[in-house]
Amino acid sequence: MAENKTDILTLSLGEIKDFLIKKGEKAFRAKQIYEWLWKKPVNSFEGMTNISKDLRTLLDDNFVIQAVQVEYLQISKDKTIKVALKLFDGVIVESVLIPVDNRATACISSQVGCSLGCEFCATAKLGLRRNLSVGEIYHQVVEIMKLANEKYNLSLTNIVLMGMGEPLLNYDNVLKSMEMVSSENGLGMSPQRITLSTVGLPRMIKKLADDKVKFNLAVSLHSANDRKRSEFMPVNKGNSLSELRDALVYFNEKTNQRITFEYLLMSGINDSLKDAQEFAEYCKSFPVKINIIEYNLTSDKRFKKSSNDAFNEFVTFMKSRNLVVNVRRSRGQDIDAACGQLAGKQ
Repeated sequence: MAENKTDILTLSLGEIKDFLIKKGEKAFRAKQIYEWLWKKPVNSFEGMTNISKDLRTLLDDNFVIQAVQVEYLQISKDKTIKVALKLFDGVIVESVLIPVDNRATACISSQVGCSLGCEFCATAKLGLRRNLSVGEIYHQVVEIMKLANEKYNLSLTNIVLMGMGEPLLNYDNVLKSMEMVSSENGLGMSPQRITLSTVGLPRMIKKLADDKVKFNLAVSLHSANDRKRSEFMPVNKGNSLSELRDALVYFNEKTNQRITFEYLLMSGINDSLKDAQEFAEYCKSFPVKINIIEYNLTSDKRFKKSSNDAFNEFVTFMKSRNLVVNVRRSRGQDIDAACGQLAGKQ
């Protein structure tokens, strides 16, 4: 980003109006500019065709639009598309378009890399470079929306914050960007079509509840046994399953929303009948929906996909406990676009 220039996507409509008045411009222009930033999002001030060239130059002299630029695409045999997006500082982040029938889902990143070190996840091996800005998160959605339309003639129907990073560690930027995605002044998408996925940070989950968020919450659980979960998810050492349970009870009471659990089945690690029993017991505290996910290979050979028999037995047991269980088959594995595989590899 150019020195001394403010990212205009961090400003409110009122702040843009104040700037224009101070510069001797008409106040009503602020609404036009705001529409170009959020409702008809452009990557540069040049694209704001209904305002004068002089005003565009004034904006360009004082601000930047922190958008993203498509660096390259990979298209899977199942039509999933992984997109590498270049940020203003040259750093690459990845997003994924997942088309299924007449639906299209955008899998969006919230950070470049991740600091939490889940051992089965390729993104964790990168460490954390930085948080994404409001504009960078928002413009990922915009680019995936364009791709869905151009490649498959589909409208974007869902957004999942399940890409690179832990969304709750970039809390303010994630909430602001999703607020604009669901705002009538922005993309106008229903918050019920947005899902934030977290490893489970109790304090931040309670904050989500207090902030009365309208989008869905998914928790990457992967084990309901503290010792076991701590072995491959270091975050569990400081955020125990009992603390997480209390936070989820609180979230459910405050928002009246069902919790989604994501459970990645890994051979010999968390796919036994005992694991299923512990998981079913943990689910008793609040209404839940469960997504059982196939493990996707990364460079760490300790982790392998469960056998078909173990997978089916686990799913059958969970369903026998009258739980809502969905099986999520991997998409985009051949281009490293599946769950846990995003690592900026070209």
